[in-house]
Amino acid sequence: MKPLAGLRIADFTVHAAGPFCTHMLSQLGAEVIKVETALRPDIFRKSHAVYGRQGPATFDQVSSNKLSVRLNLKHPDGVALAKQLVAVSDVAAESFRAGVMDRLGLGYDVLKAVKEDIVMVSVSSSGQTGPESHFAGYAPLFGAWGGIGHLSGHADGPPVEMRHVMDHSVGMNAALATLAALHRRRRTGAGCHVDVAAREVASALVGDALTAASAGIRVDRMGNADLRRAPHGLYPSRDSDRWIAIAVSSDAEFRSLAAVIGHPELATDPRYATAASRHGNAAGLDGQISAWTSARTAEAATDLLQSAGIAAHVSWAASDIVSDPHMRARGSILDVAETGGAIRAAVGRVARFSSDDSPGITRGTPDLGGDEDYVYGELLGLSRARIDDLVADRAIY
Repeated sequence: MKPLAGLRIADFTVHAAGPFCTHMLSQLGAEVIKVETALRPDIFRKSHAVYGRQGPATFDQVSSNKLSVRLNLKHPDGVALAKQLVAVSDVAAESFRAGVMDRLGLGYDVLKAVKEDIVMVSVSSSGQTGPESHFAGYAPLFGAWGGIGHLSGHADGPPVEMRHVMDHSVGMNAALATLAALHRRRRTGAGCHVDVAAREVASALVGDALTAASAGIRVDRMGNADLRRAPHGLYPSRDSDRWIAIAVSSDAEFRSLAAVIGHPELATDPRYATAASRHGNAAGLDGQISAWTSARTAEAATDLLQSAGIAAHVSWAASDIVSDPHMRARGSILDVAETGGAIRAAVGRVARFSSDDSPGITRGTPDLGGDEDYVYGELLGLSRARIDDLVADRAIY
């Protein structure tokens, strides 16, 4: 058994943040049933070129492992079926704008009446309460609201609002909150409504800047620099658009770096001998390091630095990660067969357990409504005739 085997989630989430929450839980063994409709397909299902492939890659990354059923939540019988699904589930997850589930007749009070100990997880831009709870939002706005954008980018440029990273950070926080609610239910027998606001997750990621602000200190964009460390940044290699990330945290590491690049005298130069002096003269130091890195391939420079105990690595593209032997050996990158027979690479296990029940992806992205025989027939006990009637009436659509 995987860690969350036996846990069932009725998944009403859309787009990325909410679906990534349930995707994480599915990799830990939960059975996740994604509720969709052909009337308004998840925008991430549409085919488009992403990372060099035609197809819904943005949907794949948050929907592998899941089951899919169609439900028209604007049809009374569709709402009734949704309640039946919740009645046999442990968690109901949604990521609509605040108030939408209530208007559909599927708010927390309704679902609690259906199943008293249900854990409902709501992921939204600004939360379920407060004067701005009705605000719509997506990843760049989360970063703007939460202060991440203001800190991201170079000092002479505009803020760089966060995109997929923000959605996934929200999803991971929501997954953690879901597990906490389930643990609480195990101890008390009581379910609850978990309210996750994306903008609050973003603010939690800049806690150091908030602490500084409360003390009257303004922290602004600094590109790849660090408040204390130097050298700290990205340096060019011999190859076009191939960069090396280097971070030096101590005087001992800097002495090693100076020796590797063939300038041991830098370690005793008053401009660079201490962390404070290096930080104050970072521009000149960066030029000398860049001259050394730009004469080598990124891989060769990284090997030399790593062998000297210096934190350095190539700034990888997705193609590097997909083919990396280390990631493949650990099962972090694996090949998944789609229902049509195509094979694609996927990000697999996010944790490893000492037993043989390690989590991961066991099936590809589901076809729209591809698991209705199991969910409606076996799980909910509907007859074939009843399912056909609901399809004909567009309650299942």
